[in-house]
Amino acid sequence: MKPPLLLIGHGAHDDTGAAEFGRFVHRLRCRLDQVVADVSGGFVAKGRPSLSDSVASLVTRGHHRLVAVPLVLGDSDDVPAAIARARVAHPILTCEYGPALGASPQVLALMAERLADALAEMPRLASVSVTGEHGEAPWEPVSPAETAVVLVGHGSSDTRANADVHRVSRLFWETHAPELLTVETAYVADAPPSVAQGIERCRRLGAKRVVVLPYLLFAGGVLERIWAEALAYAAGHIDLDVRCAEVIGDCEGLADLIIDRYEQVLLAAEPPACEPGSDGAEPLAGREPLVDTEDEPLGAVESWRLDAGERVLGIAGPAVPEQELLEAVGEQLSLEGFEPARGAEALNASRAAVAADSPEGAESLDLVGSVNGVASLGAADQDLLAPARPSVRMLPRDEAAMADGLV
Repeated sequence: MKPPLLLIGHGAHDDTGAAEFGRFVHRLRCRLDQVVADVSGGFVAKGRPSLSDSVASLVTRGHHRLVAVPLVLGDSDDVPAAIARARVAHPILTCEYGPALGASPQVLALMAERLADALAEMPRLASVSVTGEHGEAPWEPVSPAETAVVLVGHGSSDTRANADVHRVSRLFWETHAPELLTVETAYVADAPPSVAQGIERCRRLGAKRVVVLPYLLFAGGVLERIWAEALAYAAGHIDLDVRCAEVIGDCEGLADLIIDRYEQVLLAAEPPACEPGSDGAEPLAGREPLVDTEDEPLGAVESWRLDAGERVLGIAGPAVPEQELLEAVGEQLSLEGFEPARGAEALNASRAAVAADSPEGAESLDLVGSVNGVASLGAADQDLLAPARPSVRMLPRDEAAMADGLV
């Protein structure tokens, strides 16, 4: 079974939004049954369940690794901060998470579907009167060039968040509505222009039909405010065809996007595989251990981490300068606090001690130099390096020489 999927919502302003979020979590739970260990969800800000409660519930059920996917459209510092707090509260928890949905092609495609639904509610070529109230002139069709869209975001005091909504408007216009007159941007709160101001701009540009398109995931109080402002404006401008589109909502298309993000996060968390022929070395699995002149194995690495490290050491690849070798090994093993200079001093000391008894032993140090250099560090450093250091079986040597530096 794959690790649990945790959906992170920014916040639900009322019960309607929280209920739709819960229905979407249930949809994913049904879609991923027998594939993913569990599917849960929680909110960072307002709404229940909270993210901390959802994480605690997963840990209580025995899960110590999870994949978190933010179910939000815009980037927010709240999500990483909430995950960091969860890790502090549960030290044994491992969590990988992906980016916000943002202006992904799938999100834009779902918004285009909502726009098409709004335009299809009436005949494709709707008509508006071009004469006065008592005129008898014929009705004329409204063309796409006379149709505009007002994309409405929530609005924020953060100018970067508002700029992201403008970016989405431009992307949506160019990728899914290039035949329309314009796609304008408006906000519900905290930033101008308002919904009414956005519609008025479209009317002044010559639009005869305006579709208000919410840039929201789920319904709730915010959507009701958008519709209320749009309909209030339409009541005072009966010559303008104003329509309101739905939110993206709980749908299969959104579920497909979340599952795709989940798989991407899992794939990014997998260790890199060594492909044969990529650098002249074979993959670690199935490789015969190298032997010395007495046909005894030099060593067997027990972890995939050392696959790249072997090549750096020169066991399965060309030799490299000692300083570069030590730096590369420290990087490959991701060892915090590993200092190449200290490793070089330990390596030289070990080589000098062994050379006094056996020149061949000194030569063998060149082959596994960085491993011996690491092994010759102090006890405190040994504890630091222990989790990532490979188990190595060295050539049979004199016991005194081994005590001087070999492991």
